[in-house]
Amino acid sequence: METDETPAQRNDGRAETCTVSVKGLTENWQKWSNDHCEYQKHNPFSNGKVIPPQIQRGQEGYGRPLEGSKTEQRGKDAHSHISREVTELCQVIQEIGESRDDGRPAVRFGTLFERYVTISDKLVGVLLRARKQGLVHFEGEMLWQGRDDDVLISLLQ
Repeated sequence: METDETPAQRNDGRAETCTVSVKGLTENWQKWSNDHCEYQKHNPFSNGKVIPPQIQRGQEGYGRPLEGSKTEQRGKDAHSHISREVTELCQVIQEIGESRDDGRPAVRFGTLFERYVTISDKLVGVLLRARKQGLVHFEGEMLWQGRDDDVLISLLQ
């Protein structure tokens, strides 16, 4: 027998007949099994003997997650979040900074730290990112609260 008719309850309480094909279930199970076996061939943590080809340094895709993966999406989300924080930092410098001779706003690290600590607890990291993007300039590799309170941070753009 290829089909079974079983009564199923609907939300409104009426019985409804549902046709389920054993052949269809078997085909779906076999498709899932084949897909899973193919996936395991590329899974480096499986016990299978097929080792996926490794991307070497310099090749396209090296150091990048697979396209369309959740990892790629998380990376994109993190990038946009950091970009928003850098933009917000530049706006704060624009607001509280004093205009210098060249017309660009600048603020001392101590003043910025006092103001920005209510916004975010990662000011130094955001400053380093903004400097890497060419948006701000300050002397030194790293800024420390207390020691570098007088270091001038200027907005470049």
